[in-house]
Formats: sequence, C-alpha cells, structure tokens
Amino acid sequence: MPTLIYVHDPMCSWCYAFAPTWRGIETALPGSISVERVLGGLAPDSDRPMPPDMQAHIQSTWRRIQTVVPDTEFNFEFWARNVPRRSTYPACRAVLAAKSLGPQHERPMIEKIQTAYYREARNPSDIGTLCALAQELGLDAQAFREYMLSEACQLMLEGDLRRAWELGVTGMPSLVLESNGRHARVPHDYAEPLVTLRALGVRQ
Repeated sequence: MPTLIYVHDPMCSWCYAFAPTWRGIETALPGSISVERVLGGLAPDSDRPMPPDMQAHIQSTWRRIQTVVPDTEFNFEFWARNVPRRSTYPACRAVLAAKSLGPQHERPMIEKIQTAYYREARNPSDIGTLCALAQELGLDAQAFREYMLSEACQLMLEGDLRRAWELGVTGMPSLVLESNGRHARVPHDYAEPLVTLRALGVRQ
C-alpha cells in the first residue's frame, strides 16, 4: 500500500498554518493510501533564552504567514509572557509520548501544542506546559511524563529524525509518497488540499 508521509514539527509555524489543509487532505485520502507522520525536529534541546534577533525573525515569519494564509491566528503576546527558547525537541517527544499511550492521541497532542503555542501564548518548550497539555487531553499524566523523559522516547525521536533525513527532507511541512520502495516528493499548497490530492491521483 502506498504511504503518504507527512514530515512536521509541532512547533513549526508553517506546519501550524498548513494544519487545516492537511486535515482536508487526510479526510479525502482513499483507503488505498495510508498516512505516516514523521517528526522532522526543528531545534534540539536548549535552556538558553532565544536571542532577540531570532525572536524578531520568528515574529516576522508569523506576520508573513498571515499574508500567505490569512486565516492563520497568532497570539503575539507569547513574546512578552514567556522566555522563548529555540527548542522544539521537547514538544516532539510529547507527541511520541502521547502516541505511546494510544495512537489516537497523536493528532490531538499535535493540535493541543499548536493551540497552546500560537493562540494561548503558552510555551511548549517547557516540560511543565507539555504535562499540563497531556492532563487537559485526559491522558495519564504520570505515564506521559515518564515516557516523555525516557531513553526509549529519545530513541524514537532520533529514529524519526533519521527517517526525515533519509527522505531528503530539508524543510517542513513536507509530503513524501512511499510506494514500492521508492519515494517521491508531493507538492502542497497552504490553502488548497486539491493541489496534493490531484498530485496523488485522487479524484474529487
């Protein structure tokens, strides 16, 4: 069965902007095409505050996204309420920890992280925030925390990062079709699912 691989990071702002379109793509895919999510990982663990020039660059990216995908909502209060860090691996491990408690929890955790970060001005680089989000999803908070901080979770993340590298992904979000041992990049548009669906030969 062909597999559509979605390479993403829960704290990637372009992935957040793409999320509604990605849901539309997933919903329209036929049963003959499976879906696999792979964490590409934007930034490794760091306790260092984000430099002011990087903060300005990311805020500029948010504004640019709003011109490309006008309905994308950002809460710029994030920059005043938090001490930002360039560290997305904790959020990636949170997705894997949620998935370990049941595959049905993977997408809700991704969406919860995106909502917390971009709309509620909460910091998903902080372990405390991620554990609070797990509780809000009704997950076993202790089991979630233990797995998120475990070596097994780190090894799973490293496996995803290696997979993204092997697929030749250099930016996120990215879509790759795996079929008969071959891989092909699939185009996407941030506002129109049909761009991807037509490339996959899916009729609407």
